[in-house]
Amino acid sequence: MSDVLESEIASARREVSADTISMSVSELTSLYKEGVLIIRPEFQRLFRWSAEQKSRLVESMMLGIPIPSIFVSQDEGGKWELVDGLQRVSTLLEMQGLLVDASGQPLPALTLTATRYLKGLEGKIWGMDGTQGLSSAQMLDMRLARLDIRVIKRSSDPKAKFDLFQRLNSYGSALTPQEIRTALIAGISGETLTWLHGLTTHPGLVETLALGDRLIDEQFDLELVLRFLMLHQRELKGKRGGLGDFPSKLNDWSIDFAENFPTNSSEYAGVFKSTFDVLSREGSDLLFRKWDTNTRTFRGGFSSTSFEAIAIGIGYHIANGSAYRVDILECAKELWSTLPTTLGTTTGLATGDRFAKTIPLGRALMSA
Repeated sequence: MSDVLESEIASARREVSADTISMSVSELTSLYKEGVLIIRPEFQRLFRWSAEQKSRLVESMMLGIPIPSIFVSQDEGGKWELVDGLQRVSTLLEMQGLLVDASGQPLPALTLTATRYLKGLEGKIWGMDGTQGLSSAQMLDMRLARLDIRVIKRSSDPKAKFDLFQRLNSYGSALTPQEIRTALIAGISGETLTWLHGLTTHPGLVETLALGDRLIDEQFDLELVLRFLMLHQRELKGKRGGLGDFPSKLNDWSIDFAENFPTNSSEYAGVFKSTFDVLSREGSDLLFRKWDTNTRTFRGGFSSTSFEAIAIGIGYHIANGSAYRVDILECAKELWSTLPTTLGTTTGLATGDRFAKTIPLGRALMSA
């Protein structure tokens, strides 16, 4: 038994091969300026620390308090892509007035705020600008402060990298599962992520989803795109449709899709756009809400049940060339009017268990 364990340990270690490097803030900054340290434009949406959180990081470094290691992934060209530490590295760059936005434009230098131990940080900026600027000695201390950099070598397995990123996501403002998934896709294939973001802006999707700003910020629209692509033709097997522990299944599917991109991407895009063109033309922004049979109105926020039954249901028929219904709003009303008898309750069900019910129902409901 111990031999089996030793073998598993050795195998897992090979999956993630990493070096540890001690590096000054000045050296890391130089790598960023030279284009060796890469913060993908797609990651800018994840930079969400407040001014107070940024200032607490600066306070910790000025006081010599250790901060967690920063993880980078080495690409095939030897460059470093940031895996974990986005908030910390971006703060240090923003403090120096060096951080650029997704379009390549420089962001304003960070204005610090008072912290618990360093009240004098209030209003301070990088550069010797009278009483507002940090002193030359304070800036030198920050430039010489050292960071532990863990470099995940390019030979490491992509799925192991993703698992590592999940485990590391505990410092600062936690990311949503989709934001972590986005980071992994970007690390495997930036082209794939750009393609996926293009689908999130397709007019038919935008018009029918009508998501609030919070869900957009958390990339829920991108998660719905991935769900559609993964599930619209999927063969469902077993009691749970083979979708138990769905977040892990979606992670694995996303990794495989990014690794093999652009295989099947044109077919996927065609089905996706055709589906949401039909939905926006024949439905409305009320489509993915719950139909209240008592008041006879669509009410509430976005409903995953409606999306899974109607959008993925139509997608199935478009992909397979079979006839489908176009009286979309009537389908939505029918779904909720018959739900207690056709589906039962989905409240409290794990995502995979809900899919095992909603997807077959949607395929039947949307069949002409």
